[in-house]
Amino acid sequence: MGCVTQVGPQSTNVARTAVLAAGWPTSVPGTTVDRQCGSSQQAIHFAAQSIMSGANDVVVAAGIECMSTVPMFSNAPDGDIRAVYGDVVQDRFGDQESYGLRGLVPQGISAELICDRWQLSRSELDDYSLRSHQLAAAARDSGRFDSQLVPVQVRRRDRETGAVSVSDSMLQADECIRDTSREALAGLAPAFVPNGRITAGNSSQIVDGSAAVLLMSATRAAELGLRPRAAIRHMAVVGADPVEMLSAPMPATARVLARAGLSISDIDRYEVNEAFAPVVLAWLHDTKASLDRLNVNGGGISLGHPLGASGAKLMTTLLCELERTGGRYGLQTMCEGGGMANATIIERLG
Repeated sequence: MGCVTQVGPQSTNVARTAVLAAGWPTSVPGTTVDRQCGSSQQAIHFAAQSIMSGANDVVVAAGIECMSTVPMFSNAPDGDIRAVYGDVVQDRFGDQESYGLRGLVPQGISAELICDRWQLSRSELDDYSLRSHQLAAAARDSGRFDSQLVPVQVRRRDRETGAVSVSDSMLQADECIRDTSREALAGLAPAFVPNGRITAGNSSQIVDGSAAVLLMSATRAAELGLRPRAAIRHMAVVGADPVEMLSAPMPATARVLARAGLSISDIDRYEVNEAFAPVVLAWLHDTKASLDRLNVNGGGISLGHPLGASGAKLMTTLLCELERTGGRYGLQTMCEGGGMANATIIERLG
């Protein structure tokens, strides 16, 4: 199970806690993975690799992030994520003169650096963000998400006392899709630096979420009488500049395509995590991918980015989209804190 902020209710191996809470046999082990935003995509990779090696035949790869209860950076000293890097790392990467910072920088500044390098304008970012909301709303209204969602009972926590009350109502759809406009997005103030281009409107939303994917060997699936829906064909993970941080999906995409012997035009659908709009736009520019095949049901900007859960969530959406359209290959990639990215190619079966 992927989880980024492993503190408080998400500490002490939340994967094992989830197994026990689900009522599964106590013989089922669990482990928790932190590869930042790619944590549950990495969990999928580890699950597939353990099956390929013969070590396991059935594995659940999942992800969790309850960002309302366990805020981002609450596992860092005084909530300052930069404090964890130490002087050696900070000295290695020097000063970022344009932003008055030393060494590694927060992701919002990295997103501004992506805008600088790829010469992306505020209007381009906002136009892409509007597209995300519009596509997510259309997907919701047409029922595309219905088969992917598990309704959960509404639970409310009192912020002062911590007491939890359970409601009779059920949460049955994502809550953060906005009925917005170019004008509304253009009116938002920069979030990280004065006169910057990154705003709350062209960044991913902070949300709670979890997702899970069931993997097994073809032999075991046949024994259980289960029909495989897709196969994981190739996987890659790369590191890149940790200051710019958000550009690693490009080399990760190049590596996984090369391993698969495929070109970007061979892929029917792409899920590129919308951590920030410039990440996706830079990826589009460098890969020459088709916008019509990209994040066609919205993404993190409209649906939220529950850090450790996003990898498994995007894989679920990608598989269902291939089934809906009859596509063969799907590619998923996402930027990760510290300058990394996972990439995965799946093939729809049947």
